[in-house]
Amino acid sequence: MNNVIVIDYDMGNTDSILRAIEECGGNPVLSNKKSDLDDASHIILPGVGSFQKAMENINSLEIIDSLEEQIFTFKVPFLGICLGMQLMATQGAENGVTNGLNWINGNVVKFQQTEKKERIPHIGWNEIHLKEPNPLFEGIESGKDFYFVNSFHFECTDKSNELSKTPYCGEFVSAVNKDNLYGVQFHPEKSQKFGFKIIKNFLAL
Repeated sequence: MNNVIVIDYDMGNTDSILRAIEECGGNPVLSNKKSDLDDASHIILPGVGSFQKAMENINSLEIIDSLEEQIFTFKVPFLGICLGMQLMATQGAENGVTNGLNWINGNVVKFQQTEKKERIPHIGWNEIHLKEPNPLFEGIESGKDFYFVNSFHFECTDKSNELSKTPYCGEFVSAVNKDNLYGVQFHPEKSQKFGFKIIKNFLAL
């Protein structure tokens, strides 16, 4: 059975993520301990809230070296969800510039309205448009809807890291991928059938 470590850093709706992983056949463990990371088959970084506060919390746990060993040396599949995806960036602009994990080059910036009807934060169902086929979206057609809650978005330096885009405030990157690193701006645990398919596909990596 998959041993899925969900990083505990007091910045995520972890209960719903843990339940979703269980329903998708995984064995979720909420933890911030190196010993648990060492046994991980998959790692998920959830997140709701401020980029700055999230990085403060992660840095205080002193687990970044352990995370990077698992991800970059042992190639454990990693999924960042919502704020967890944004934290993979080089920097975030919320409440001043804050250094991120810098695992995927790029910056997290605030939405800028392109139409009067657009509201920030961006809340609700919206479609994703895949740039190319990817195992994380196996069995999911481009154009399907997922559930979003975000005021900021990830601008990738390398466009090859962009997995999907979503129309809002022009358009924004809604999923990223680099090797065994994956990130989704939407909440798969709140996105019903296709969100659970994302989780199942991740557990199959």
